[in-house]
Amino acid sequence: MRSWSSPVVPSLDELGLGSGPAVAVHDTSSRTVAAVDPATHARLYVCGITPYDATHMGHAATYLTFDLLQRSWRDRGLDVTYTQNVTDVDDPLLERATALGIDWVKLAESETQLFREDMTALRIIPPAHYVGAVESIELVVDLVERLRDAGAVYEVDDDLYFDVHADPGFGLVSGFDEETMLRIFPQRGGDPDRAGKKHPLDCLLWQAERPGEPAWDTRLGRGRPGWHIECAAIALDHLGTAFDVQGGGSDLVFPHHEMSASEATVATHEPFAGAYVHAGMVGYEGEKMSKSKGNLVLVSKLRSAGHDPMAVRLALLAHHYRSDWEWFAEEIDVAEARLARWREAVTRESGPSGQDLVDRIRAALTNDLDAPAALAAVDAWAADDAADDAAAPATARAAIDALLGVAL
Repeated sequence: MRSWSSPVVPSLDELGLGSGPAVAVHDTSSRTVAAVDPATHARLYVCGITPYDATHMGHAATYLTFDLLQRSWRDRGLDVTYTQNVTDVDDPLLERATALGIDWVKLAESETQLFREDMTALRIIPPAHYVGAVESIELVVDLVERLRDAGAVYEVDDDLYFDVHADPGFGLVSGFDEETMLRIFPQRGGDPDRAGKKHPLDCLLWQAERPGEPAWDTRLGRGRPGWHIECAAIALDHLGTAFDVQGGGSDLVFPHHEMSASEATVATHEPFAGAYVHAGMVGYEGEKMSKSKGNLVLVSKLRSAGHDPMAVRLALLAHHYRSDWEWFAEEIDVAEARLARWREAVTRESGPSGQDLVDRIRAALTNDLDAPAALAAVDAWAADDAADDAAAPATARAAIDALLGVAL
């Protein structure tokens, strides 16, 4: 599947500003903030969209989180391999297509293209591997067969299920007890009450063909992949085992990331990811942001209303990635005022130390991607009327672009 175009990211090292320190992030599985600092090559997997609706602020906040991580890794001097999936066949997509009376393939294609346009506008560094579920069916089949060989697969009617307790470490990603898992599982696509399952938490690997639904002929029979196995198969194929970071929104901690990790671990006998990093949820003026409530704040709608995508990006950066927060209408006005102040500051003939600003932005971002602290550093620099560094405006412009992704 085609990705989107990449922004040009300045190299601060080539500008004589050195390289950044090691990046520390919060790992959900260990419940600690720790450095993720491979020697030369960082590997990142972030769960992508199910393309049945446009990019809302919750999506944008998640992908911006891992854009910051990529930028800090690159500033460190690391090569980065980033993989992201698109769940371009799944129940929510099929249900939305039916409700709209359009072909599900066309819906997936149009919403994926809108997502690309939003990511390009926000200057999100694209994945090297942007992979759809449909094009990965053979990868899924191969992984299911490995799990079957490991004795971790059983049938319910003609569907195939994963025995989660085949993994002795099941539960380590989320840290949830079984009572919590059973409460959350049905809210996020699980089927704990299905008759014939060995355990309520066992998850679907392969769904046999249903009347009127898409299906593919495979060695497993005619059908389509389950959700969790899709990401496990794509990540293993493009990143291998024990890759550095598995990322996504906090709503994916369980069951999605828990299940994917267990499936991969049972199949390979190796860890799936080194760290599991999760972005908080974005609400809307005191409510959950959702299609059913009609309160989605869409990136495309903000852009079409004339708001600068860099202001949208700044509005997102104003919140720490791990925080749950709410979007209010004034968020974009505050961000546009900040963007104007920054743009005015980098047109000056000189300013306060540019190297000091670079150091402060780096220190903030490598400390668990603390974007609000980085923004505060730029605010302070822009408000300072010192004029002792003639190179400072150009340095600031490059650093804000390279590290925060904001083009001034």
